[in-house]
Order: sequence, then C-alpha cells, then structure tokens
Amino acid sequence: MPDTNPQKIEEVLSRGVHEVLPNKNSLAKLMTEKKIRLYLGIDPTGAFLHLGHAVGLRKLQQFAEMGHQVILLVGNGTVKIGDPTGRDESRPMLDDATIEANFQNWKKQASKVLDFNMIEVRHNGDWLDKLNYAEMVKLMAKTTVQQLLERDMFQKRIADGLPIHGHEVIYPLLQGYDSVVMDVDLEIGGTDQTFNMLMGRQLQQQYNNHEKWVLSTPLIEGTDGRKMSKSFNNYVALTDEPREIFGKLMSIKDELIIKYFEVLTNVPMSEVETMAIAIKNGENPMTFKKKLALTITADLHDQKAAEEAEDFFAKTVQGDEIPDEESFGTLTIKKITKDDGSVAKIIEADPVMSSGELNRRIEQGAAKILPTMQKIQSREELFGLANGSKIKLGKRDWYKIIYD
Repeated sequence: MPDTNPQKIEEVLSRGVHEVLPNKNSLAKLMTEKKIRLYLGIDPTGAFLHLGHAVGLRKLQQFAEMGHQVILLVGNGTVKIGDPTGRDESRPMLDDATIEANFQNWKKQASKVLDFNMIEVRHNGDWLDKLNYAEMVKLMAKTTVQQLLERDMFQKRIADGLPIHGHEVIYPLLQGYDSVVMDVDLEIGGTDQTFNMLMGRQLQQQYNNHEKWVLSTPLIEGTDGRKMSKSFNNYVALTDEPREIFGKLMSIKDELIIKYFEVLTNVPMSEVETMAIAIKNGENPMTFKKKLALTITADLHDQKAAEEAEDFFAKTVQGDEIPDEESFGTLTIKKITKDDGSVAKIIEADPVMSSGELNRRIEQGAAKILPTMQKIQSREELFGLANGSKIKLGKRDWYKIIYD
C-alpha cells in the first residue's frame, strides 16, 4: 500500500513542482485512495544526463518511495522524430544505432538518482514502431491541426517565416499515446513539456475514459544563467567527477542557490527557508553555495569525495595553488598552412573549448601562464608559448599546451 500521510503527499506535490493540472487537490485525494501509475519520459537525444534531467528523476523517485507504480520511459520511438520543443528548426532524425548508443549508459547514469529496484523501465518504441496505417489515422483524428499549431514554438516559426515539418506536428500525439498504452494516472515532465503532457491527458480521456494528471517541474538554469543544456555547455553532468561537480556548482549565480536546494537536494525545506532569509538579510551567499556544492557532490558520489573536492577548490581556486599533473587538460594546437602560405592555428581542448570561448577568456584577462600567473594578452602570445607550457584558463581550468 502507498504512503497516505497527508504531509508527505503535500510535499511531493509541492516541493520542486511548478504546477499540477487539472489541480493538486484532486490528485492528492487519489493518492490517498490507491497506488497510482505514473511515468517520466526521456528521449535519448544525447549520451549523458545532467542536473536538469535530475529534477524530474528525483520527483519520480519520490513517488516510488511513497509506494506508487513508477515507470521511466525511454523514448526510443519518439526520439526518431525529435521533440521540437524550444527549437527554431527540426532536430536531426536519429538512426537506430545512434539511439542505442545514446541510451546504453543511461541506466547507470540515472542510478545516481533512481533506485531501479523500485522503478520499471519501458521503451515507447515497443508500441510506436508497431502503429499501423489505420491506427495512425485514428490517432491523428483525435485532435485538429489548429490545436497542434497552438504550440508557442510553432507560432514563433510561423511569425519568423520558418518551416514546420509534418513529423514535428505529430510529436505531441505520439508522446500523448504513451499515456494511453501505459494507462497512467500521472505524467511528470519539465514545464517545456506541458503541451505534450496535456495532449496525453486528452488522449487518455478519449481512448480509455480515464483521468490523467500532469505534474510539471521547473527547468533549472546552468552555470551561465541560461537554461541548463548540453548545447550551451553550461551543465553539470551526473557522471562528472567530484571536483568538476563542486567547481561548477560554485560558479552558479547566487540567486540560484535556494532554487537548487529545493529541487536538487533533500535538505528540509525549513532549513532552505532559513537560508533564504539569511541571504536576503545580507549574509554571505558563498557560505550556502559551498553547502549546496558539498551536498549535491556527496549525493552523486559520497561524502569523502565531496569533502576532498571542497578542499581542492579551496586550495586551487580560492588559494591559487597549482594542482597536480592529473588535473590538467590538454590544449592541442594544430598548425595548418593555408593556400596563401599563412598559418591557421586550430585549438582542441579537453573538455572541448571553442575558439570563441578561448578568445573571451583571453579578452577578460582570465588566461594566465603558470607558474608566474602572467596574463596572456592575445591568441598570438598563446600560440608563441613553448610545447608543454602550462596555462590557466579561468578560475578552475588548467591546460598543458601540445603542438600537433
């Protein structure tokens, strides 16, 4: 039997929740009456998961711990179309080999957050790939083109004179069909998925005469203040090393500290609210940011690794100590001769650093030669350094220069 404690139900439906549709009270009532079936779907568009994904995964785990029937749905069927959410152009269509490669390590990554002994894993390709012509026509007849085109991103494309492809228009129908096949009571997803989730609510009522609730979780901003995304390279991956997780979290904006505590930790909300008041009253946010970084790093690894990462950050970033050799990445400089005889130099960094990002750090005075900490004034000066030279780029990125 599920946990029917009213306080626990209230917390799972409120903490880290943007909205419950059609309303929270009716879902809370249902949770006191029976074990509900719910799911979170993730399309394997990339090979790894980050803290942005963890917000929904954590909510899924909370329902599992309360004793409900919880499903993690791998969208190996819908990913062949690609969710157009938030995009000005179509996603590239992925082949089966790429899809398989993308999600083969997902369970290992998601296990940082999910206990798979409590959670069922399903794949929507099992039913979407088998839809025949008649079934597809029946599905498409459940809504109108006008309704599908109401999506904000489609309206924006129309206004900008950009194309909307047919396969993108039917994506919400295919995602919504997942709710029908699994006959769920609830779907969890980010706020950017509300339209798709509500389509599933509509289809669930039409096919199964069954009410379905929608719970949306907030999207979180990454290290640069924009939506956390692999495209923006502003993410904290679930599989990042402890030092990397701690360092990235120490670089988030102060105004995100409380939000991160709410959606990414189990720190009691009473403590989180006390911290919010302290920050508002002028207490140094750095104190709470360190606690946040330590908490999340420990959750994804362990307490010892988190404390070592904190110590490393204090010594190298705050204390300007030069770290050991294993902490250095490789900055590869390739010299390529153009047709006119001039030399074009290409930078390859680990992790990948774009030419624009390198220029930005040099312009901001964040590129320094080790061990003197002399600032590098230009790309030309950087290219003039000897093979094997060590440099610091920003607060916590160290590289050894290698000429190829």
